[in-house]
Amino acid sequence: MDLNQLEKEVSYTAVASSGPGGQHANKVATKVLLEFDIEKSSAFAKGEHSRILDALKDQLTKDRMLKISCQESRSQASNKEMAFTKLIKLLKKAAIPKKVRRKRVVPASVKRKRLNDKKKHSEKKANRKFKP
Repeated sequence: MDLNQLEKEVSYTAVASSGPGGQHANKVATKVLLEFDIEKSSAFAKGEHSRILDALKDQLTKDRMLKISCQESRSQASNKEMAFTKLIKLLKKAAIPKKVRRKRVVPASVKRKRLNDKKKHSEKKANRKFKP
C-alpha cells in the first residue's frame, strides 16, 4: 500500500458538526468527511486491491465510494488527520489475507482411547448397581 499515492487520491469535505456545541459548532465547519474510491485507486497491489474490495463491500456507498467521517476534535485539521488514520487502519486490516480453515482430523488411536475410557466408566457404574 502506497501511502503517498493514497493521500493524493483521498478527497475531504468540511461540514458543520452535529450535536451540542453552541455558538462554536453552529458557525465553524470542523467535521471532516473523507471520500475514497477504492476501485479507481492505484495505491494497492492487485491481490491487495481485490481483498480490500471484498472485505469492505458492505461499507461502500451505491457509487462504490468509501466514506469516513470524523468530528471528535474542535479542530478541522486534527479531524482530517484522524479520518485519514481511520482510513489507513481500515485498509490495512482489510488487506490482510484470511487464513484458510483446515478441517482437523482426530486420530483413530485417540477415538479408540476415548471409547475405551467411556466403556470402563460405564462398567464401573453398572457394577455398583444392586443385583438380587
